[in-house]
Amino acid sequence: MIAEKPSVAQSLAKVIGANQKKDGYLEGNGYIVSWCVGHLIELANPEHYDEKYKKWRKEDLPIFPAPFSYQVTASTKKQYQVLKNLMKRSDVDSLVEATDAGREGELIFRLVYKQAGCKKPFERLWISSMEDKAIKEGFENLSPSVDYDDLYEAALCRERADWLVGINATRFFSTVYGQTLNVGRVMTPTLAMIVEREAEIKGFKPENFYTVQMLVSGVAVTSKRFKRKQEADELVEKINAADKAKISKMEITTKTEKPPLLYDLTSLQRDANKYYGFTAQQTLDYTQSLYEKKLVTYPRTDSRYLTDDMDDSTARLCCLMKDKYGYTKMVPISTKQVLNSSKVSDHHAIIPTENVSDADYSEIPSGEQKILGLVTARLLSSVGDSAEITEYALEVECAGEVFKAKSKCITSPGWHLLEDWILGKKQDDEEADSGKKDDGGSHGILEILEADASLLSEGRELPARDPKVKEGKTTPKKRFTEDLYCKG
Repeated sequence: MIAEKPSVAQSLAKVIGANQKKDGYLEGNGYIVSWCVGHLIELANPEHYDEKYKKWRKEDLPIFPAPFSYQVTASTKKQYQVLKNLMKRSDVDSLVEATDAGREGELIFRLVYKQAGCKKPFERLWISSMEDKAIKEGFENLSPSVDYDDLYEAALCRERADWLVGINATRFFSTVYGQTLNVGRVMTPTLAMIVEREAEIKGFKPENFYTVQMLVSGVAVTSKRFKRKQEADELVEKINAADKAKISKMEITTKTEKPPLLYDLTSLQRDANKYYGFTAQQTLDYTQSLYEKKLVTYPRTDSRYLTDDMDDSTARLCCLMKDKYGYTKMVPISTKQVLNSSKVSDHHAIIPTENVSDADYSEIPSGEQKILGLVTARLLSSVGDSAEITEYALEVECAGEVFKAKSKCITSPGWHLLEDWILGKKQDDEEADSGKKDDGGSHGILEILEADASLLSEGRELPARDPKVKEGKTTPKKRFTEDLYCKG
């Protein structure tokens, strides 16, 4: 059995009883368990195909190997030799591919298998969790290797595309401009987005604008923007002369906010950056570590759903997580909204494992604790009730202009309660009512409506108080963060 790294190999070996430590592998109970150390095999450098490629010359481009050749990575030759020798052992009848259940894991194993010239049959261990129970179930349901041939071909395409673009474009632009310029299939378009955004920011010229704000029945309402202060000053004079304002619209809309979907890797990276400032790589590293500690499921997934057969196990998991985080209120758990096998390809969404209920948080690094909190909060909120948000839109006419104010409050928090509890945002419902706060000391729309709804009824005329000119400046677009970039 070949795993992707030593820590995973040890977890697998423990479950199947391979407890004897050897040099570069474990053995026992009829199994040999060894590991790769990342990519043991890599595409050969250009000079492997022809000595002339040692020197970078534009006239030698493009380089298109036919066929591609592979070589053993210099730093991992020892472990590769261990694997090769184990594959050739006469008492080894077959292999189990136990590298990470994804495209790169498939490539890592197959390249070693082919480089070693192995012809022995192998099966695929495909699991989404490192829990002992999941490993046992995986062993009981090993898949034929042929089922993953297309995944291997896809991995080869990705790897060779990276090589062709990276080698040829890097050498071309470096020779043209007389300095080393690294070009990559993914890196360069990403860099182009950042450079373009930076050019927009540097070329941005802020412009002043002016609005007029006044109080109507204690509510601050605001006019459209004016480019010239004189226009705003003239409007203030007109308001003072008119003295009265008319309510032209008082619209109340109630919206339902469905629970969020579960996390895939991208959405988790986005939220981890938004809440904690983690980079995408930090989030992946923390989540991968939690996966290897058997506390979350496989991180490199693009699905935000669970399979239909996970109904009972998900409900049980939710109850365990609720108790672990000390949430004592009644939780209506509706797992149906997170189950959809048709939207799960290689792996289901990222969720905590049942092991979390017995985990000692004092032994978990703080960064991993935060990721675990996000994943747990998302699981519980995703099976909760919808939230209900009421929005208020007020429009007032005065001196020939329309003034507006908006407000909203969460009238039924639903799934927000669970998320806020797990993430430590234990605030009163009133604090979430944006309609009750205003930096200018005015009343909110909801506060006025609760006191006397008729005060803001359409068609009613009210005094226009304290008109003021407010000055502002336009701002440039924000620089990319992991959060903004993932959204884009």
